[in-house]
Amino acid sequence: MKVSIVGCTHAGTFSAMNILQEHPDWEVSVFERNDNLSFLSCGIALWVSDRVSDPNKMFYASPEALTKLGAHMYMQHDVTDIDFDNKKLAVKNLVSGETFEQDYDKLVITTGSAPVVPPIDGIDSDRVMLCKNWTNATELKENSKDIKSAVVIGAGYIGAELAEGYSTLGKETTLIDALPHVLDKNFDPNMSAVAEQDYKDHDVKLGLGEKVVSFEETDHSIIVKTDKNSYEADIAVMCVGFRPNTKMFADQFKTLPNGALIVDKYMHTSKKDVFSAGDAASVHYNPTNDDQYIPLATNSVRQGILVGRNIEKDTTAYIGTQASSAVELFGRTYAASGLTKTHADVLGKKVEEVSLEDNYRPEFMLSTTPVLMNLVWDPETRVVLGGALTSKYDVSQSANLLSLAIQKKVTIDELSMVDFFFQPNFDKPVNYVSALAGAAVEKANSKVSE
Repeated sequence: MKVSIVGCTHAGTFSAMNILQEHPDWEVSVFERNDNLSFLSCGIALWVSDRVSDPNKMFYASPEALTKLGAHMYMQHDVTDIDFDNKKLAVKNLVSGETFEQDYDKLVITTGSAPVVPPIDGIDSDRVMLCKNWTNATELKENSKDIKSAVVIGAGYIGAELAEGYSTLGKETTLIDALPHVLDKNFDPNMSAVAEQDYKDHDVKLGLGEKVVSFEETDHSIIVKTDKNSYEADIAVMCVGFRPNTKMFADQFKTLPNGALIVDKYMHTSKKDVFSAGDAASVHYNPTNDDQYIPLATNSVRQGILVGRNIEKDTTAYIGTQASSAVELFGRTYAASGLTKTHADVLGKKVEEVSLEDNYRPEFMLSTTPVLMNLVWDPETRVVLGGALTSKYDVSQSANLLSLAIQKKVTIDELSMVDFFFQPNFDKPVNYVSALAGAAVEKANSKVSE
């Protein structure tokens, strides 16, 4: 059996590894434009701000490791066309310029995502940078030594973390987003407000609710003009999101509106013998029970594993995702899983929400720390649909607990009574997640009695 894998970051890497583990005698060919694979781009801001021990450890696999497993690796090779009817790839060697054809029996499309680069005047300036791959990371790390100021455009996880990183390095930092809040797509306003105050306390300028309209390069800086203000810095970094890298062939598949290939629970696309995974593909989002585009490394890894398990026959179904995530900004943890009330409103989905702040452990301890929490649930079934937490205490693993609750359709009543341990070093007799669920039960019951 001949399998071709197009693209090899996370989904491609795990697809190759698992196909070869399941079928060591198969001929697996991997085509990748770059000279590296498996780069964990979520570490870019950490590396730029001197919080990474060794940048080489930001790669968890290598072409040599996949070759050792039995893969035929074609690094710095670009697939320029795919003939799906005749099962052939047109390939170009980006080093030599040589072109050739490769036939396949099964095809895996793991072409990943590309950064969104809006058609803004002046965006081609060398002072406007991207934050996506190893090349971008190296450039940002190098110039971080010399710059005194930076404008970060996009206040999602990547931009928020990069802005925090520049601030900790003592750079004059500005963070801009067209949306009204920092982390607007990840958290509700009460938690975004906490982050925004931390930025202000660390002298980061915020340009929220501002749309960038142009860039103007001077001899020594870049001027970022928005629809409301103008900001000047040594560099600007675009962190405004990602799009699926499927433009070459998306019109031949069933896709989401943005071009992400729709896959079923066994990672099949709408074309026979063609699989997809990772940032090029859709995911099944459990809180809304539909297909969405959620480009996370965790989704890519799990989908890549499933490609390997299902490449010959359907054996293991995808259980979906809650889009669980977390970030640390200025020593504060933000962690979430599933729907926020804001996102539910955008989708037109009726939900209920409660917010609670409680210390994570007893007040008789020499120290304790408050945790701000939100919980979202279905008012009809009382099933948990989402939750988020922020604290100076590390509450990140509680997002994993909420993820499992959403996955297993746990109700707020059940979550309030889960058998959590009590020990004063770690929590109260009523664990803070139980207390949050209890507040939800109280609110839900009060609605019923009205």
